[in-house]
Amino acid sequence: MRKLLWEPPEERKKQANMTRFMEFVNKKHGRNFTTYNELYQWSIENAPAFWEAMWEFGGIIASRPYDRVVENFEDMLGSRWFVGAELNFAENLLRYRDEHTALIFKGEAMEEPVRLTYAGLYDQVARLAKSLREMGVTVGDRVAGFMPNMIETVVAMLATTSIGAIWSSCSPDFGVKGVYDRFGQIQPRVLFCANGYSYNGKTYDSLDRVAGIVKEIPSIERVVVVPYTGREPDISRVPKAVHYQEFLVAEEGLEIEFTRLPFDHPVYILYSSGTTGVPKCIVHGAGGTLIQHLKELILHTDLKREDTIFYFTTCGWMMWNWLVSSLAVGATVLLFDGSPFYPEAGALWKLAQDEGITIFGTSAKYLASLEKAGVKPGKSYNLSKLKAILSTGSPLPVESFEYVYRDIKEDVCLSSISGGTDIISCFALGNPIGPVYAGELQCRGLGMKVESYDPDGKPLINRKGELVCTAPFPSMPVYFWNDSDKKKYRSTYFDVYPNVWRHGDYVEITGTGGVIIYGRSDATLNPGGVRIGTAEIYRVVESLPEILDSIVVGQDWENDVRVILFVKLPEGVELTGQLINKIKTAIRENTTPRHVPAKIIAVKDIPYTLNGKKVEMAVRNVIHNQPVLNKDALANPEALEYFKNLSELQS
Repeated sequence: MRKLLWEPPEERKKQANMTRFMEFVNKKHGRNFTTYNELYQWSIENAPAFWEAMWEFGGIIASRPYDRVVENFEDMLGSRWFVGAELNFAENLLRYRDEHTALIFKGEAMEEPVRLTYAGLYDQVARLAKSLREMGVTVGDRVAGFMPNMIETVVAMLATTSIGAIWSSCSPDFGVKGVYDRFGQIQPRVLFCANGYSYNGKTYDSLDRVAGIVKEIPSIERVVVVPYTGREPDISRVPKAVHYQEFLVAEEGLEIEFTRLPFDHPVYILYSSGTTGVPKCIVHGAGGTLIQHLKELILHTDLKREDTIFYFTTCGWMMWNWLVSSLAVGATVLLFDGSPFYPEAGALWKLAQDEGITIFGTSAKYLASLEKAGVKPGKSYNLSKLKAILSTGSPLPVESFEYVYRDIKEDVCLSSISGGTDIISCFALGNPIGPVYAGELQCRGLGMKVESYDPDGKPLINRKGELVCTAPFPSMPVYFWNDSDKKKYRSTYFDVYPNVWRHGDYVEITGTGGVIIYGRSDATLNPGGVRIGTAEIYRVVESLPEILDSIVVGQDWENDVRVILFVKLPEGVELTGQLINKIKTAIRENTTPRHVPAKIIAVKDIPYTLNGKKVEMAVRNVIHNQPVLNKDALANPEALEYFKNLSELQS
């Protein structure tokens, strides 16, 4: 039985951007839509008309209008959007030049945040863009950021894309090899970095790693060092380095020379997780990224100019790119660098209180960790301005939905969202005019023809299957770097269902249009040939007070697959026979007997990617004595050692 947790009040529905858009479509196309499902159905049945309406509603700035909304619509890989249009990504994000606050930056060690107005942001971007032009950076060149999530990172991205160059970034906690595996493929001309970063009360120096990166990537002509931690950075340690302020031209009052280019001109290069080999370099187009982000921010997130939006992210996760697009709406974007639990477990909620955050974005893991720590933000902080909480990174379990409404805020739109680096956006996400049910993403995104397929390619409702998208959309990758024949691109998404995007998630689409995510389909368990989503087990296990964390994999055993559950326990707790029985009973009572693990084994740590995702496939490889090809993609690769040569798995 679905549990209703929240419904938006009528006044809120009336004032929502989604309602305004529905009225806009009704007037423009002579319709009479009154519900989201009606609007969604129209958007996938009339995709060109929908995206054209979004272009107009989003106020996209272009120096040349489009000739056709889409061509080759029937061919997923061959389709092209807004053919003939010319625009600049940065110009659309810098449409405001007033004294409204554009960016707020708070590092965990900083007493007071740094603030920058839209006028100040425009001025800084203009100066940095001129500096880049003067050193010869031009259309198509790559500029990379090895940076914390700070104001200068946003300025560098905007300056880069204003020229028509391509921006790519990763967080400063990557090692040299992890950076080389990414930036080494795309050969950037300029590298932006900070002298260090802080995390959980400790300061880490970055310059030795930067020196190593420059040594490995000869294409880098200039390293621009931003001072952030401690004293003035000693740039003599880094070849080709210059201080940020010295690199920035001194002139003020400059006008930005925006380079307008075709709709699908590359703007960003993002990277696959890299846990199964060298990361894929996914190239995203300026126009597709822009229009998709405007749709998701304005309509699905209900972002308005008066809002302050925050997402706990690093510059190595696509949520950073998504967050920064909020500038196109004129909202205030809050950037944070550091640990979400420092100097106290409720640090981010204190920030939400102090800065009046209205839209708070985070991960499912963070919310689960908060609950485990006994944090009740709603009782400790004034969250009266908060109107939406967003969660992604992994499936949000029912218990975390209930935790949000019980211990954070009753009147809030909790939007679990799901998509990824591959599309720099979402397949399923929030709906500010719709209800929230425990464990469900509210809706499929407008214009996204998302379905759940069985192995034969037949759509399923109220049954689990593969997440697919059966029609093209503007934010599909333009191409993969060094993949001119699109062979790698095709094999990544289109090798299972012809001309249908297979995303790699195991999902259920409900009869009312909601979406339930059960985990990655490549990590799906198959005991006795029955498919089981890992999220179904995590939901039960991680609600138990004796369990800090867990990871579940399938082990090949006697011509079948058996379910193996690894658990991380708090200090002082032992995995006794009694606790094992408690875990198995909880799983059996809340799922099915098929979900009950054949073995439960305690380990000291659970491996995660740098973006906070569990790596079931890496653990599966280890227990089968197969190599893990790219440990540099992991935040804690040493954790894999705990899964090697376990005697418990031999019987």
